[in-house]
Amino acid sequence: MNWKEAIVLGLSLADILGFLCVIGTVWGIKMMSSPATAVRGNLLGAVSMAVAIIITLVSENIIGQGLLWAGMAVGTAIGYWSALKVTMLQMPQMVALLNGLGGGSSALVSLLTLLAGGSASVASVTGLNMGLIVGGVTLSGSIVAGAKLHGLMSSRPVVFEGQRTLNNAVLAVTAVLGALSLMMGTGTLFVLAMLTLIGSLVYGVLFAIRVGGADMPITVSLLNSFSGVAASISGFAISNPLLISIGAVVGASGLILTQIMCRAMNRSLGQVLSGATTVLKPAHATDKSTASAPVRSRGAEVSSASTAPTASAGSASPAVPAHIQAARNARKVIVVPGYGMALAQAQSDVKALIDMFDSRGADVKVGVHPVAGRMPGHMNVLLAEVDVAYDKLYEMDDINPEFADADLVVVVGANDVINPAANTAEGTPIYGMPILNVAEAKHIVICNYDTRPGYAGVENPLYQPSSKVTLLLGDAAMTLKKLLADIAAGDGAGAAAGIAPTDGQAVSAAPTATTSTSTVGYVDIVKQARKVIVVPGYGMALAQAQADVKKLMDMLEQNGADVKVGIHPVAGRMPGHMNVLLAEVDVAYDKLYEMDDINPEFADADLALVVGANDVINPAANTAEGTPIYGMPILNVAEAKHVVICNYDTKPGYAGVDNPLYKPSSKVTLLLGDAAVTVKQLMADLSTR
Repeated sequence: MNWKEAIVLGLSLADILGFLCVIGTVWGIKMMSSPATAVRGNLLGAVSMAVAIIITLVSENIIGQGLLWAGMAVGTAIGYWSALKVTMLQMPQMVALLNGLGGGSSALVSLLTLLAGGSASVASVTGLNMGLIVGGVTLSGSIVAGAKLHGLMSSRPVVFEGQRTLNNAVLAVTAVLGALSLMMGTGTLFVLAMLTLIGSLVYGVLFAIRVGGADMPITVSLLNSFSGVAASISGFAISNPLLISIGAVVGASGLILTQIMCRAMNRSLGQVLSGATTVLKPAHATDKSTASAPVRSRGAEVSSASTAPTASAGSASPAVPAHIQAARNARKVIVVPGYGMALAQAQSDVKALIDMFDSRGADVKVGVHPVAGRMPGHMNVLLAEVDVAYDKLYEMDDINPEFADADLVVVVGANDVINPAANTAEGTPIYGMPILNVAEAKHIVICNYDTRPGYAGVENPLYQPSSKVTLLLGDAAMTLKKLLADIAAGDGAGAAAGIAPTDGQAVSAAPTATTSTSTVGYVDIVKQARKVIVVPGYGMALAQAQADVKKLMDMLEQNGADVKVGIHPVAGRMPGHMNVLLAEVDVAYDKLYEMDDINPEFADADLALVVGANDVINPAANTAEGTPIYGMPILNVAEAKHVVICNYDTKPGYAGVDNPLYKPSSKVTLLLGDAAVTVKQLMADLSTR
């Protein structure tokens, strides 16, 4: 079959199938605009690209080239490993790296085609040089962007005298070198092409280093557009309609996204690329006569009122803090997440907070600023991970009119995007930037790490003394847990949302469960255990407790125990979920055992420690005929000499089948509550004995 023979309207079969792949890719991008269809859209785009690759291999009659298949296999393996290994917190860096690889691929195609000398056309050589330059700039610029996002380079813009002149000179020399290749012979062409590539790589570095960390998402988006442009240019040069079309789609979508982000931050693209939007010293947005900011207290409650709440005269107990009273009485609540939530991995705590307010009858919404986080949709993805309903997420323009009627706003790790100085502080980098109107709410609780200015370097007036603002400073995951406990204390409202009155309370499944003797007994058993098997589950992922599990394993090993990890093949939300989470915190691979390998060892284990697992350890799978899990292979945790279960509660798992391990037994201890808290409590108990 001749794949390139015209069959209709001058189009070949390869052209027609390629056009269908382009439609699939564009439709996939459209589906990714909504969280509800994003996963399917991503899958459609991936399938369309895979089909496009096959079409190219077949139509060019190179499908039998083993070296190509080997290269694709290596690339697929690296991509799959990266998708499992990279956390959502690192996803912006991952996107930057993928942009760079796309640009590098286009530069390589242009370079090899140029050196092959197959076309003497001026237009073709010009296109190849443009692809070489744009691809090179994308490659080096994306590497710098990724390094800044990952903390390998300072996030501050690198600005020096004569920088613009140097940048323009490098770009001009690079362009001249490319132009000279139009008139030089083959021998000189190689040298000129390599110099052109080097010039483009240098310009890419200069291009990216002058952008500050707060604006790096815009730069990544622009580099994404560049990668598409480079691919499209290369497609023109090698007469590949599919490459032209896909490159154009990526280039256009990246440019549109860049414009949207610039508009949302009230920046021009020129300001971003010149580094003019970040100041090196904090800009003061308030008058010098204003009272000093609240005392900073890491991990503690700090009221921004001029005087902290105190007990009323003659009262036997202290007054309820204003922010707790406001939270308990709130009928309308807006939660505002930011990059601090991502850093603290506090999205599961935000979900718990939302559930608590829901259980109290409050109307809870989440206001998401378009540039919150390190990439567009960052907050949406993190909250979707912990099953926050899509209809609770509101964009800035939709939520802003509602702040004035809100009884309470809870800010979690956001600064610049809520900074009222954007409306008043002329001459500062954020002046005129649209913000979330948090300041209009009746009461505001800010769970930020400290009161330092954000990336823009502009002090936030919300940190100044005010009776309507409370600062809970420190790690957001910890301050939210304390806020949840304080709201739930004194009434039963937290129970409906699953908030334990005292996190980390030890509750033995034995009849004498609540006695101190029982608690002491299980601690001694843990400390004396010589063989321990840890069983992680999805609850560990929700609580982001993998680092605590690693610390506990280290503590037990230092005590002389042989510690292994038993992993069920369907633990978590995807194959290898537990492996990836534990690898993130450097748990050695040789400690991870699959179900068939670890099951024979439970009978000899002194202790099985379960962290957030239910159905995969439920003995009912062996006996409860007619239930969804009957006959399902499980981890034989019940055979261990003693079992400690760090689960959130004793409710059935997804299968809806009660777990017999939760029934009274002298060999089982339940530590109920957030796994990160209960595992920390277990380590503290072990340290004190």
